[in-house]
Amino acid sequence: MTLLAIALPENDRRGVIWIPKRRKPVLVGEVKLRFSKILTEVANEKGWIIKCLEIAPDHVHVLVEYGPSTPINSILKAFKGRSSRYLRQEFPHLLKLPTLWTHAYYYDSTGKVSSVIIE
Repeated sequence: MTLLAIALPENDRRGVIWIPKRRKPVLVGEVKLRFSKILTEVANEKGWIIKCLEIAPDHVHVLVEYGPSTPINSILKAFKGRSSRYLRQEFPHLLKLPTLWTHAYYYDSTGKVSSVIIE
């Protein structure tokens, strides 16, 4: 009898960064709190795990763990899309910007580095 070892794919973990349009410092106070809740809701719905989240007034850092079949652009689309829609509905002063987020983002693999080291 021959036993086959099947390697199951591990979850990917990526650090992603993105900024508001024109790098405006809009992620403060109630906007920052609501934004954090929105990201958590999206991650929970999609089965992703936010390992680390840092929201500065003019940029966002997220360390997210997700399944290997999920492309990184769909994660950013979900995070940026829902947060833009909800935040602009709930906070009218954000409508002064043509869009809430830039199209750009940066991501990098964390490899096997633990979230403790990244924090």
